[in-house]
Amino acid sequence: MNDTSVNPVLQVTAAPPGLPLPASVSAAGDRASYRFLEFFTARIRNPHTRRSYGRAVGDFCAWLEARGLRDVTQANSFIVAAWVEHMQQEHPAPTVKQRLAAVRMMFDWLATGGVMPFNPATAVRGPKHSVKTGKTPVLAPEEARQLLDSIDVTMPIGLRDRALIGLMVYSFGRIGAALEMRVEDVFTQQRRLWVRLQEKGGKEHVMPCHHNLEEYLHAYIEGCELAGDPQGPLFRTLGRATRQLTRTPLPQANAWAMIQRRAARSGIATKIGNHTFRATGITAYLKNGGTLERAALMANHASTRTTQLYDRRSDEISLDEVERVLI
Repeated sequence: MNDTSVNPVLQVTAAPPGLPLPASVSAAGDRASYRFLEFFTARIRNPHTRRSYGRAVGDFCAWLEARGLRDVTQANSFIVAAWVEHMQQEHPAPTVKQRLAAVRMMFDWLATGGVMPFNPATAVRGPKHSVKTGKTPVLAPEEARQLLDSIDVTMPIGLRDRALIGLMVYSFGRIGAALEMRVEDVFTQQRRLWVRLQEKGGKEHVMPCHHNLEEYLHAYIEGCELAGDPQGPLFRTLGRATRQLTRTPLPQANAWAMIQRRAARSGIATKIGNHTFRATGITAYLKNGGTLERAALMANHASTRTTQLYDRRSDEISLDEVERVLI
């Protein structure tokens, strides 16, 4: 008796929306298909990680199929190593390492589920890559102030954008955590305004607001009359017809596009992104006498080694030294 007669739930005919089932996985049978989809739907909860890992595994399966391997369970360590070599010709080391990690986790899930006898990616090593300083673009304090002051706050969208950027700068919050906030996550405690952020791994991070951030959040919540909807999203989309805020959460892609528009209008030439403000805030804090340990706590980092990637004080030292080359 086959698996599907014992476990009818294993009869997988289609992937969930947005998660196509590769042909090489489907060809491996219903149990492999079920275990594959289970990995992306039940095992990985973070939608950003799911999207990133799904893209990596999808590319790997497409690479297998292009070379005539129709069943993903037939892959061995030699094949995975060849795929890594192929990727190194087209992608930087960090990308290769991240994609290999995704494929390794996927194979591990198949192996522990009895679909494969072992994980063929375990023995494959990725390229060496050591990072001491992150690549996230950082703004000087004057540029960050220029950006915030350039925002027209006479309209709801301006109040929203200033509050969002200010939140990331002064709380060191990730864009994903900021966009998941509800109105009730901004609250008063000990006569100060506090914010509650849901960071990676489901960790709740609570911290008091800088006085500038307190001003921005008060103006935003009061000006857009959000206090009466504590369960609603804090940062919302703008209705095209009404030019007023809706009750739809602001997508991360929209936040990125907003930041590009704001930066261009304020005359900032640095190519910045959502993560820029986290690095900007941490660097400014350390330049003003803050400690790395405290910065790690404020950023909700498990290790100060991660926080060091956001510390760009050495950039100024390098620039000063370069100017000593007088020719």
